[in-house]
Amino acid sequence: MTANQQLGIRWFDEIWNKQHREVVAEMMSPDCVLHEGGVDTVGVDAFHVYYDRMHASFSDLHVTVHEALEHGEKVCLRWSCTMTHTGFGLGIPPTGKTVETTGISIMRVANGKLVEGWQNWDMLAVLEALGMRDKAANKLAVSA
Repeated sequence: MTANQQLGIRWFDEIWNKQHREVVAEMMSPDCVLHEGGVDTVGVDAFHVYYDRMHASFSDLHVTVHEALEHGEKVCLRWSCTMTHTGFGLGIPPTGKTVETTGISIMRVANGKLVEGWQNWDMLAVLEALGMRDKAANKLAVSA
């Protein structure tokens, strides 16, 4: 496994599974751009807004990386996630429902740090599981 693949796997394990929020600045370049759902998030502070909203919405969040493929400076990760809706971070009362989703993340790495990323995950499955399909346009997108 290459260093870039290890960075991608570590991103999900350290930041999402172990909730080491402080590691974001270590792993992400200050001007990193993350693209998701037509929304771009630039930099560590903007990512923290998304991270905090996700953790204010869901507990027991756990990401499993199933594959990490590398081509040049990009790593593609195929993953699945389980989480329980226990907070008000989405602007609705917690349902207590545990939901599962899958996704693909592509990370461009330079000098050992994430400099750009593209993410696509099944937000609709999450919203449907929470009974929010008709109420949410893209409430789970990266940007605040």
